[in-house]
Amino acid sequence: MEHLRVRANGAAFHVAKTGSGQPLLLLHGWPEFWLTWQPVMARLADRFTLYAPDLRGFGDSDKPVGTFGPEQQAADMLALLDALGLEQAGIVGHDVGGALMQPLARNAAARLAGLFFFDFVYPGIGPRMAEPDRLNNIWYQSFHQMEMAPALVGASRESCRIYISHFLKAWSHRKHAFDDVIDDFTDTFLKAGNLAGGFAHYRAAHEGRVKMMKGEAPRLPPIAAPTCVRWAEHDPLFPYAWTDRLDETFADLDLAMFAGVGHFPHREDPDRAAAEIAGFFTRIGRRR
Repeated sequence: MEHLRVRANGAAFHVAKTGSGQPLLLLHGWPEFWLTWQPVMARLADRFTLYAPDLRGFGDSDKPVGTFGPEQQAADMLALLDALGLEQAGIVGHDVGGALMQPLARNAAARLAGLFFFDFVYPGIGPRMAEPDRLNNIWYQSFHQMEMAPALVGASRESCRIYISHFLKAWSHRKHAFDDVIDDFTDTFLKAGNLAGGFAHYRAAHEGRVKMMKGEAPRLPPIAAPTCVRWAEHDPLFPYAWTDRLDETFADLDLAMFAGVGHFPHREDPDRAAAEIAGFFTRIGRRR
């Protein structure tokens, strides 16, 4: 595994790189950083060149000033493709990574060989996200709006560990998926600016999510790029039933349930996750 320091869009990004073959850019969610992809990377490195950046505000990448949401993160990733010398790449994303892939696909379609998603926010979820029985799953999004939130979570190593591990366990169906890296996750989020950097995404996305939950999100044209979505069977945050309107956002959609896992398919079942990713990019490669 190589660890690169790459300047793009006015910031320095940490990028983990391994493998050889067709390039894939792997975009993590919250509360994660590049390391979440390591099991999948190990299984794909014989067929693909894999780039797993820490998004701005996460890991060892630079931190944003103020709020920093999907549109800005998409601009970062487009500039990162340029800095890495990649004319085109397949994009794989989860959670926050999936949120930023949508403006990236609309703004730079020619640069993307295809889109592969695990569970993520998209406009078709709509008001269902704010139904009363969902509030125990989305409270953290309001907490992240508070200026004191980073100081509260980062008050001690133990408080940070409890907070981060709560989501990694509560949102997983296979509860031990992160046990071997929880110390790495805790130490990474305790680095200067990383709690605030992660929360900056939610602060930037807040207005758009409120509009979505009110049913007032603007209707956008469908994304034309070949798209594969593998949505977890047991995601407590984003139930599989919410995939029913994905075809309104993605015109060329391959959707299937990822059985037996929760919100983190790539960690909970990396064998199947890697096989699904490889299968999709192999299939669309034959279509060209």
